[in-house]
Amino acid sequence: MVGYALSPIDLIPDFIPVLGYLDDVIIVSAGIYLSLRMIPSDVLEECRDRAKSELQGGQPKNWAAAFIIVLIWLVVVFFVVRLGPMATDLIHEATPWQ
Repeated sequence: MVGYALSPIDLIPDFIPVLGYLDDVIIVSAGIYLSLRMIPSDVLEECRDRAKSELQGGQPKNWAAAFIIVLIWLVVVFFVVRLGPMATDLIHEATPWQ
């Protein structure tokens, strides 16, 4: 399923309105459903029990990852604010009709 979802080759090409994405939704949904049905019930129950026991103390938190993501966003915002006026000046200089 992952191979089909990420493959550039589709059953119906995506540029065809509605049908292009509809086939992806149907095929990937059916694949996920069939994959879940193929998991033995005892394995699925064991995994659900383990997940419940690990979440008894609340959701796990990874503050280092959160800090890195916020830092990346701050750097992006800084460069957009800082370089935004320069980019618009370059665009205005490059357009011949103004």
